[in-house]
Amino acid sequence: MNPLRYLPCLVLLLAAAPGLAQVDAFTFENDEQQQRFRTLSNEFRCPMCQNANLTGSTGGVAEDLRREIHRMILAGNTDAEIEQFMFERYGDFIFYLPRLRADTVLLWFGPLLFLLLGGYIGWRIYRQASGNQQAATNVGLDPAEQERLRRLLDDD
Repeated sequence: MNPLRYLPCLVLLLAAAPGLAQVDAFTFENDEQQQRFRTLSNEFRCPMCQNANLTGSTGGVAEDLRREIHRMILAGNTDAEIEQFMFERYGDFIFYLPRLRADTVLLWFGPLLFLLLGGYIGWRIYRQASGNQQAATNVGLDPAEQERLRRLLDDD
């Protein structure tokens, strides 16, 4: 029995160990509080990691914010109060889906606006190209030139 054949399994277990070490052991009074915690932790972006939510981040700031959310839930704060607290502290960046306000209108509707503008420009280009093609086929030829053109085309 060769113990080296178990080496790949051991390497995989050791490589996965740091990911398993990040566990927050928060206790809640009921399942509803735990569900709120999970939902809020998934909705907020880690300010340090920039592209991970608080649940998926191992950064120190994310740990602090998870503790703060836990504390606020146990203190009886509503989701709206917790969201407002995070907004006052970190601004719109903390939300994966920023609030719809005057300064975020372009962020929400800009892609649609650019899509419509691009479609309109494409339609105008197509229409102009179709008009030019039609104008090119309606060239005024006298009957003799038309007959000559017909003979040339029939020869091919």
